[in-house]
Order: sequence, then C-alpha cells, then structure tokens
Amino acid sequence: MSQPVNATPGASNSGAPVLAEVVRSGFVEGRHRGSVVLLAADGTVEWALGDVTSPVFPRSANKPMQAAGVLRAGLDLGGERLALAAASHSGEPFHRDLVRAMLDEHGLTPQHLRCPPSLPLDPEEQEAWLAAGGRRDRVAMNCSGKHTAMLAAAALRDWPLESYLDPDHPLQRVIRTVVEEAAGEPVAAVGVDGCGAPLMAISLTGLARAFRSFVLAVPGTPGRRVADAMRAHPEYVAGTHRHDTWLMRGIPGVLSKVGAEAVQALALPDGRSLALKLEDGSARALGPVLARALRLMGVTAPVVDRVGRTPVLGGGQEVGEVRAVF
Repeated sequence: MSQPVNATPGASNSGAPVLAEVVRSGFVEGRHRGSVVLLAADGTVEWALGDVTSPVFPRSANKPMQAAGVLRAGLDLGGERLALAAASHSGEPFHRDLVRAMLDEHGLTPQHLRCPPSLPLDPEEQEAWLAAGGRRDRVAMNCSGKHTAMLAAAALRDWPLESYLDPDHPLQRVIRTVVEEAAGEPVAAVGVDGCGAPLMAISLTGLARAFRSFVLAVPGTPGRRVADAMRAHPEYVAGTHRHDTWLMRGIPGVLSKVGAEAVQALALPDGRSLALKLEDGSARALGPVLARALRLMGVTAPVVDRVGRTPVLGGGQEVGEVRAVF
C-alpha cells in the first residue's frame, strides 16, 4: 500500500482529503474530498484516508443488511427475488415485472408500497417510459424491491403493514440488530432514507466489516444467502448499465453495492473489503475513486478500468477526465 493508515494528504481545514480531481482541457476545475477505508482479509484496517470511524448514512449500501433482516424475520426468498430485495434497481422492465410478481405472490398490491412514486433510474429506460406516456410510479422506484420484501416479511409475521417503515416496527428492530451485528458497532443515529425507510448510521469501517461478514458467512445463513443471491444475479441488484452489475460480473466472488450521496461498499471473496464516501455526495468521482482503491487492493481485472473511466466532455468531445489523486 502506498499510504499509511489514517494518512490524510491534501486534507482541507475540514480534515477531508482530496480523493479526486476534475480536469478540463488540462486545467483542474474541481476537487472531490472524502474518506476511504480498506480492510485486510483478517478484518483489520490495512489502509485509510480521512475519517473512517465517525458515523455516516450508508444510504442504499445498507440494503444487503436490510435484505438479511427480512430473511431473519422468516421470509423465504432466494435467487432473483432476494437480489431484488437488496437492490437499487434501474427500473428496467424485468425489475418492474418481478416487483409486481412478488407483490402478487404475497397477497400484496402496489398500493401497499410506501416508497414514493418515481421514474425509472436508468436514463434510457426513463426516456422510453416517458415516451410511452408513463408517469411516476411506486413500482418503478429503485427501492421497490426492498419495500416489497419488507411488506412480505411483515405480512408473513402478521405484523402491521401500514407502519412497516416505522423505526419501532418489529421488522425494523430486527433489521437494526442485523446492521449492528454485521458492522460490529451500534447504530449511531436513525434517519429517513429517500425511499422513506429507516436509515441507520454506522462508520465506513463498520460498513466494510459488514460486507466482509456477508461474503465470509457460513452458507445458508441470512448474510451469506444475500451475498450469494446478489453475486449470482447482479442485474437485479442494479441494472444493465450500472457499476455494481459490471463489478459483480467482472470480478469473481465480489459483493458490491452503491449508496446515494457517493457511498460505495465492496468485499472480495477472501474477506478483503472497502467502504468509501465522497464528502460532496457527487457520484461522478465515485468510479475513479473506487477503481483506485481496488488497484491498491491488488485487483487488476479489466472491469476496474471500465468503472474508473469518467471522461469530461466539451462540445460533445472528450476534453478531460475525473481522476483519483491518492
């Protein structure tokens, strides 16, 4: 590794180091600050930049733990259905079709969903949706698979459906226990995610530990079942044109999940893992920063270059790039 643990080159007065630069026509026009932690196979912190011990909201990077929570609550999901329960899906037809099928299988309807109506996340699918006269819809919302699984678990246990997003709901208490066990630390705060679900704050180090725990879990346990389903069906976790899909297809055994506000967590099958967050929440630098972190871990698969390439355009032509600088 090229830097010692907790080194912070380029740190601002806030203490956050510069992780990436935006270069246009040879001129640095912007910088992205943040924090990143890499864990060794034994779970110790091997390398870190910035603050990796204070709590953050992992956003959708928490979804594997939420999916493990519905399994622990007794819901029996597998394959594409379990992958979709951990998804920030793109709203492509196969995503929407499976959400509707899962609702029907558990005696539910789209009206039970408490996630907000939304357009498909994938830009191409969004254009097609609007061109066909589509409007914002709860099934198209990227978290609808998670919400469907939560509702199904509540229905199975005869828990209230209308309050399934309440932090004190029995299901959400189960999920909190899973988060704390996987992260190896207590939840520091509970907020409301963009989809309306409880959002549990942990540190970046705890987030990396959680992903490590899932890939190393005993087969058949909730965490391992979620990891296996996500890795076997990554298109259902993300979509056709998304980094998580490419990574889980391109690096054997990897578990990867992005979160809003520029959060990313990933674990390799041997237990090495990482978590990162960009302070400004901009997703444009996420790929280059993630690719650099993977290279520091010794990962050289071609997909790393694919994920790390973020060109800057001018007049429709490439005139620069977003590049990692650590």
